[in-house]
Amino acid sequence: MLSRLSEWFWNERLWFPEGLGWANLEGSDGLTYAKAADLWVTLPIALVFLIIRQIFERTVAIQMAAALGVKEKVRVRVEHNPTLESFFRISNKTPKQCEIERLGKKTGYSDRQIHRWFRRRRNQERPNKLKKFKEASWRFTFYLLAFIAGLAALIDKPWLYKMEEMWTGFPMLTLLPSQFWYYMIELGFYMSLLFSVASDVKRKDFKEQIVHHVATILLISFSWCVNYIRAGTLIMLVHDASDYLLESAKMFNYAGWRKACNYIFILFAVVFMITRLVIFPFWILHCTWVYPVTVYPPFFGYYFFNGLLFVLQCLHIFWAVLILRMAVKFLPGNNIVEDERSDREETDSEDDVKEQEDRKVPMKNGPVQNGHSPLNNNHHRKTE
Repeated sequence: MLSRLSEWFWNERLWFPEGLGWANLEGSDGLTYAKAADLWVTLPIALVFLIIRQIFERTVAIQMAAALGVKEKVRVRVEHNPTLESFFRISNKTPKQCEIERLGKKTGYSDRQIHRWFRRRRNQERPNKLKKFKEASWRFTFYLLAFIAGLAALIDKPWLYKMEEMWTGFPMLTLLPSQFWYYMIELGFYMSLLFSVASDVKRKDFKEQIVHHVATILLISFSWCVNYIRAGTLIMLVHDASDYLLESAKMFNYAGWRKACNYIFILFAVVFMITRLVIFPFWILHCTWVYPVTVYPPFFGYYFFNGLLFVLQCLHIFWAVLILRMAVKFLPGNNIVEDERSDREETDSEDDVKEQEDRKVPMKNGPVQNGHSPLNNNHHRKTE
């Protein structure tokens, strides 16, 4: 059963155009070609990345956070209540008014106390600013170094300037040491991101991130096996060109450097739009979808490879919409870019407003409240 499955999976008709096969990638005359077995190297590389990340976040990232003045807001921890904790974990983290009333009867808490308990409990589950900063600084460091390394590896290659050159001599494209390590390190890094996704900050595009990581790993692995090395290096370079800018903008955002964050975000948006919505679809996709059929007849691998590229392009469009939504924050009166994918922390004032809305008690001027007139109360709250 396994032998038949393996034979079907590695069938040359799936991976190569007619007349070509694995024998064409056998090294000869001192020439080296990419082999599927090389991909096992990425597993220890991914493990090394996970170890390096832990060391980096506990040393370098902490020092960077201190240098940029990242300050973490002290969160009030809730007092332990088995009834409320059980409801929070099993039933609902944001109970409805009828549920709050039932919980109040069981615990003896007022509606306001239960609102406050759940608000503070939800805030405890949200990742703190320092954790977000450390993750962003780790990705920023890698993407920046990867972009520099990729540019150095491709700067003297003809297919960087004339993309049709990526298919010259296909599939007998010799493997250079710089291409080998560029591939292995990039693939190892994305595998480490996939391994750590459960412990990383979960954002609103969590599912899209998973799809992106899986599609990227499949794309890099497949392009390696069928010797689409030149196309793969260009795709990785295009993606790394803007990623480090986004991560640096996040770092300055968490540090409260509003102007620096805004300027870097503008630069990131411009680079993202050019690389992901112009260069990627109209240069790279054109050269992997249109040009190859003039060289060899289409085959399964051709459709599979371009299908993954189209998945990435759909994700690019999805993220471009988020970027445009963030760009609205640059209008007059907006001073900071907030990550549209993140959940913001709830405040006491927000909870009080929600409580009033849930109970449908209108806010109105009336008699003395808490020992102050309504006007004095509002003034008192603003100054606290």
